[in-house]
Amino acid sequence: MIDLHVHSTMSDGTYTPSQLIKLAKDKGLKAIALTDHDTIYGNKEAYEAAKKYDMEFIHGMELSLNYNNHQIHVVALGFDEESKAFKDFYHELRQKKQSSIVSVIDYLQKQGLDISVEKVEPFIAGGALDKYAILRYLVSDKSKAGDIQYLWDRYIDPAFNNLNLKITENPKAEDAIQAMKKAGAVTSLAHFHKKIGFKNYTREEQEANIKYLHEIGLDGMEAYYPNYSEDDEKFAHYLIEKYDLVPTGGTDFHGANRPSVDLGSGTNNNLDVPYEFYQNICKLIKR
Repeated sequence: MIDLHVHSTMSDGTYTPSQLIKLAKDKGLKAIALTDHDTIYGNKEAYEAAKKYDMEFIHGMELSLNYNNHQIHVVALGFDEESKAFKDFYHELRQKKQSSIVSVIDYLQKQGLDISVEKVEPFIAGGALDKYAILRYLVSDKSKAGDIQYLWDRYIDPAFNNLNLKITENPKAEDAIQAMKKAGAVTSLAHFHKKIGFKNYTREEQEANIKYLHEIGLDGMEAYYPNYSEDDEKFAHYLIEKYDLVPTGGTDFHGANRPSVDLGSGTNNNLDVPYEFYQNICKLIKR
């Protein structure tokens, strides 16, 4: 059992990177990847913990990308963090992510929330003020009833939409996939069936878009995901075989922020990502 899609406190999870590795070891996982949203800040801590617990580990990142004025997520695995291609891309990414946050906080304050930069700053993880610091602040404010998804949908998403930031802050999918390819990453489309993906597209439209992304450099897609329907999983496997895509998979684990999903095993033990996926990705990283 492995897990190639996992989040820590460096984005919107509730376990620190080292706690995630220990949890993976306790649950009997053979390999894990840390894939926080748009940040690599937790990778070093996770790598050191993986050595301590004798756990096989791939560093990663889940990228929020603009694709045809629509948002998709792409998981990048095994990139060279020291390469110029990665450093140039990552510097611009973080600049864009951080530059809009004060405006978002001001917007939320004008909507009546008891929020300010000073109140959010204690919730910074990863060295920078970002939307996940805002989310952690909202989660801590017990007057805001609801789980993480409710808080995101009720406050953060509308703020980014109304300030016209949701798309403009994200890199273009074409540019990001090429940059990560130059940095040696294996890239995989995450949860194609979700709103951040190709939900409400026909199967023909989904196939056409995934085929195009593969043509511009996307390596693969998630073959397994906790809330795939039987038909979603069947369709993912069909595309993987037809277009020779790299199969990946994971739980999208967020800890207490998504309590129905367990690390490695998904929802009610509905996930068992093959170890061979990890082995294949390791070979591709060394290509």
